[in-house]
Amino acid sequence: MKRFNLLFFMKCNNFVITNIYEYMKASIIKIGNSKGLRLSKSILDRYNIRDSIELILEKGRIILKPIDEPRKGWGKAFQKMRSENDDELLINDVLEDEDFDK
Repeated sequence: MKRFNLLFFMKCNNFVITNIYEYMKASIIKIGNSKGLRLSKSILDRYNIRDSIELILEKGRIILKPIDEPRKGWGKAFQKMRSENDDELLINDVLEDEDFDK
């Protein structure tokens, strides 16, 4: 895997923002009647890729992105909180200065 810096120059000031990108060469392999891209175990582990990815097609580029599941496991956590009576509101749902009778 090779690493290089890509510089972006902003017109309105003198700041230079540097991003570090890594790239590698990969081969397309035959899988039955189709073709596929084989990713190394180190790449799969580093980016937490399991069974599927998001494929983004963008102006001459194909971007492979791990599928992010930020709320994974919340349902079970909420059920556990409820069973332990730990699901009370931390902030009142009606503020003291609110008057709905007007």
